[in-house]
Amino acid sequence: MSPLVVGFDLDMTLVDSRPGIAACYHALTAETGVYVDADAAVSRLGPPLRTEIARWFPPERVEAAVTRYRELYPAYAITPTVPLPGAVAALAEVRAQGGRVVVVTSKLGRLARLHLDHLGMAVDEVAGDLFAEEKATAISRYGVGVYVGDHVADMVAARTAGVPGIGVTTGPCGADELTGAGARLVLDDLTGFPAALAGLIRLAW
Repeated sequence: MSPLVVGFDLDMTLVDSRPGIAACYHALTAETGVYVDADAAVSRLGPPLRTEIARWFPPERVEAAVTRYRELYPAYAITPTVPLPGAVAALAEVRAQGGRVVVVTSKLGRLARLHLDHLGMAVDEVAGDLFAEEKATAISRYGVGVYVGDHVADMVAARTAGVPGIGVTTGPCGADELTGAGARLVLDDLTGFPAALAGLIRLAW
C-alpha cells in the first residue's frame, strides 16, 4: 500500500481569501491609479495572478503590478482570510488516518504559508506558483494520492498526475463543470470530506 498523502488547493478550497484579496486589490488601485474591479477579480480566483492583473494593467506594467501586489499582500490579505467550512476537520482527518497533507496552489508558496501559519493549519509541504497541468509535477513529486480543489484546472491537474480529483463547489466552478473536467467526486464543501476519504482509503489505500 502507498502512504496516504492528500493534496489540497488553497484559495476557495481550504480558505476563503476573497475579503483579503479584495482589500489588496483596493490598495493596489489606490497606489497605482489603475482601477481593478476587486469584486469581479475575487469571483474568479484560481488562475495565476498575472492573468487577472493583465485584465486591468497595460502589458508594460503587468510585471511591476504583480510584484507590488505581492509586496502588499501580507499587510492586507492575511488577517481577513478564514478557513472554509470543514477545512480544519479535513486536515485533521488526514492526520488521524496517519496521512500527510500537501498544499499545491497557484499562489506563491511563501504567501500560502503565511495564510496557513496565521490560521494554524498545519501541512507537510507547500508547492506554489503552479496552475493546471503544472500542478501535476508537485502532485507526483510528493506522492499525492488524491487532489482536492475548487477549479476545473485542479481537476486537470489531478487527471494529468493520474490521481483521483475531488471537486468542491466553494469556488467559481459548479458541479457540472468539475465533473466535466474529470472530478471523481464533487462535494458542496469540505464538511463531506472525511466520509469521502474513508471511501477512497477502502478503494486505493
